[in-house]
Amino acid sequence: MGNTATVTYGPIFIGAVFNILLYGIMITQTYLYYQTGKRDRLWMKLFVLLLFTADTVNCAFDIAFLYIPLINNFGNDRALTVATWVFATDPVMTGIIAFLVQSFFAWRVKVLTQNYFAVIVILVSSFAQLCGGLGTSIAVGKIPEFVQFQKFQAIVIVWLAFSAVADTIITASLVWHLRRHKTGMPVTDDIVNRIIRLTVQTGLITALCAIIDLVLFLVTPTGLHLIFNLPLSKLYTNSLMSSLNSRQGWKYDTSTGVVSEGRAQARGPQLPRNVNVMRSDQTRRLPQQIYIDVESHEMVDVMDVKGPAYRPDDQKLPSLSERTMNTTGSDEADAV
Repeated sequence: MGNTATVTYGPIFIGAVFNILLYGIMITQTYLYYQTGKRDRLWMKLFVLLLFTADTVNCAFDIAFLYIPLINNFGNDRALTVATWVFATDPVMTGIIAFLVQSFFAWRVKVLTQNYFAVIVILVSSFAQLCGGLGTSIAVGKIPEFVQFQKFQAIVIVWLAFSAVADTIITASLVWHLRRHKTGMPVTDDIVNRIIRLTVQTGLITALCAIIDLVLFLVTPTGLHLIFNLPLSKLYTNSLMSSLNSRQGWKYDTSTGVVSEGRAQARGPQLPRNVNVMRSDQTRRLPQQIYIDVESHEMVDVMDVKGPAYRPDDQKLPSLSERTMNTTGSDEADAV
């Protein structure tokens, strides 16, 4: 085992570097959101601002924690063995940020699936991890020696385990809903599969990081777990921001048949370039777009857009070139 600086502050330094790198990505994501999400409701814009502010404060505290013992107390070996009150803020800040992000995804699950049982489990788990983060910060204040952190294992287990549980349930609920709403049309199922991959990636990254952090904390008395603990809050905010910003990437221009975010890969026979919606009133023809909102993930298939005015006895089913699937994620309470 190396000296105190190597064993404790080596992992802390690496974790802080990852934290700052992810904060840089968060700055870019926030800027992109306010450029592309101008039509979002005010509460969502304020919510993003709150997350960005919390992330900024957390990043400043992590830098201050490195600066105080390594610069202000340079040469003081005692300062390297104890955690200051600045370090104690990290668990509760991470818990607060995770609670905000998980609550947002719980709201999304409620809007999409109407599965109140899953929503309640997510919120209870998220609140439990918030309490665990707060309890961990209090425990660090009472037992500041790094080598004594194993004495409050129970509260750390509550914090990180419930955080992983909430993330897993969120991911499973959204993936289940998306798979149930596939339309059978390759052009849209391909987009749904992309959304599923995005949901799994963003949800499992935070869950996996929390689990690794917990396992390392339990199996080793060194500060190795801090490599995964310090960047955890930034993983939560970046996962949410990537989900919001990805909404701009799932648009189809039906007049050209081109995906706005890149090339559309053909599967089997190519579909017609122009796809029009069948309307009961054909007096006005507005340019149609296929739009999938990642913020809601709600699928509406062809039969849904026909409406009650459509009667098979009165007219033949139009060809594919005469109809479209309007795939739009709508929020029944707060459409954005």
